Amino acid sequence: MAEEVYYPPKELVENSNIKKFMDKHGIKNLDELLKRAQDLEWFWGEMAKELEWFKPFDKVLEWNEPFAQWFIGGKINIVHNCLDRYIKTGRKNKVAYIYEGEPGEIERWTYEDLSKEVNKLANALKKLGVKKGDRVMIFLPMIPQLPIAMLACAKIGAIHSVVFSGFSAMALKDRILDAEAKVLITSDGAYRRGKFVTLKQNADEAVKDTPSIEHLIVFNRANQKVPMQKGRDLWWHEITANEPDECPTEPMDSEDILYTLYTSGTTGKPKGVVHVHGGYAVGTYTTLKFVFDIKDDDIWWCAADIGWVTGHSYIVYAPLMLGATSILYEGAPDYPDPGRWWKIIEREKVTILYTSPTAIRMHMKYGEKWAKQHNLSSLRLLGTVGEPINPEAWRWYYKNIGGSRCQIMDTWWQTETGTFVISPLPITPLKPGSATKPLPGFAASVYDSDGKPIKPGHNGFAVILRPWPAMLRTIYKDPERYKQVYWSRFPGVYLTGDSATIDNDGYFWFRGRADEVLNVAGHRLGTAEVESALVAHPAVAEAAVIGVPHEVKGDVPKAYVTLKVGFKPSEELSKELKDWVAKEIGPIARPEWIEFRDKLPKTRSGKIMRRLLKAEALGKEIGDISTLEE
Repeated sequence: MAEEVYYPPKELVENSNIKKFMDKHGIKNLDELLKRAQDLEWFWGEMAKELEWFKPFDKVLEWNEPFAQWFIGGKINIVHNCLDRYIKTGRKNKVAYIYEGEPGEIERWTYEDLSKEVNKLANALKKLGVKKGDRVMIFLPMIPQLPIAMLACAKIGAIHSVVFSGFSAMALKDRILDAEAKVLITSDGAYRRGKFVTLKQNADEAVKDTPSIEHLIVFNRANQKVPMQKGRDLWWHEITANEPDECPTEPMDSEDILYTLYTSGTTGKPKGVVHVHGGYAVGTYTTLKFVFDIKDDDIWWCAADIGWVTGHSYIVYAPLMLGATSILYEGAPDYPDPGRWWKIIEREKVTILYTSPTAIRMHMKYGEKWAKQHNLSSLRLLGTVGEPINPEAWRWYYKNIGGSRCQIMDTWWQTETGTFVISPLPITPLKPGSATKPLPGFAASVYDSDGKPIKPGHNGFAVILRPWPAMLRTIYKDPERYKQVYWSRFPGVYLTGDSATIDNDGYFWFRGRADEVLNVAGHRLGTAEVESALVAHPAVAEAAVIGVPHEVKGDVPKAYVTLKVGFKPSEELSKELKDWVAKEIGPIARPEWIEFRDKLPKTRSGKIMRRLLKAEALGKEIGDISTLEE
């Protein structure tokens, strides 16, 4: 059977941003471009020139393995490139965000509107004593105030750390303690599936034992009565009301920290991934410009949550640097019915949609009738993010949402990479289910367990071979962990933790996590985090958690539990444990199944052998059990 390949339409290729770049530099085809862009200093140096710098950089890259510095000597602020540069031009009147709240209200924010609100909050933060290098925690729903809060922090040189609004008080508290944040910005709550979900209550609980927090700023999203602690808690609208709508932008060193974002690890507490102003700005700007081919008249919709890296890079920073118009939607994709997204696309004439395979599988389950009720002909490109997409879902998306005319940019990347790494360009022939090849300016491979490049068609460890501008600089306050997690397995190369194969054309096919991290609906969740929550329950002695494939969500957690003396397995206890995990971490972590066991399989050194549990659950070969204790 002939291989299934989807070639890009000629018009898309000819008018693409990447083709213009190639023409400018006398590059004839994709292979030549990929080869030429292996000169990292040349490629990334060229792209960095498209941004505005307060002081030009002296050198593109300094690589002291495994620590990289990019654009050395340069002074920049990402917010200058998102807002300030446009306020001096006609673009100030262009819409930056079309916001729709779940109840249905619509707001249009121009670049000038956004800039004024950012400046007012930045001035208010300064009055509260927030200065360059201070950490500000942000716990907000998908409303315009979330990007505004991020940009206000970055503008004055403060470091923001956004926590997904679906997380529990405990998860928020852990992150506040690690970041030693000075201020927490939250709201009274949010709307989700027609219900008001309180956030202030979680915020109050989280800051009970966090001595670093001096103030809680509360945005009034829904006019709900919430307790306000005198002296500590402040209403957003009150502290910004009399602030001027101009504020100087702090010139930052290229390597100054822009934000930390916490991501799940296989062991212990979540890791604070560190991203910086210079390299992250250049990397996110370049990848969005070339992969999704953003033009002046595009309406871009990255349907992710800003609480995850996808939203940081591709709802907030890159689209604003490109002067684009983005959709910002607060609610669930299928509320009040599964036509909600398609209605927005039709009304706003969205041209590019970027979403997760989980969302696509959910819409597949509802059937194409919902999409067929709406005119989706404005779409010109589609994209996927968060996990590998199975070919069946790819074809459904291509046919029913893209009308069999929109190429699909299947992007592979991570919180740690900051930007797309392996992804098609609009000029790349596509194979359903493959993220295709590393982008210009990136080098990647798949290694076997000995650290040698693997033969085509074999499964191995996906690795990145050379530094890239938006790479994480370290793990916050823990450079040793950074070295150990990413750089110790194979000397000199970055271990992604994902498994993949490469085919004869050099196309990458990702298979999921190679370690103990679950991918639930595109969100990474450490098994250790779920196990820790279970073991904190008074009835539980030990717990092991594995990911079991789910047709919509990707992975779902299954927990194996041994009970303490005096407790007996029961349906009631099973439900109680599921609810307990949801309360401790968030609903996303709720185990789908709890299986009670007398004992768990362990190695002789006492480590639980999750591999055996997974093999058993999936009916697979158990493999080597030489380390299993008697």
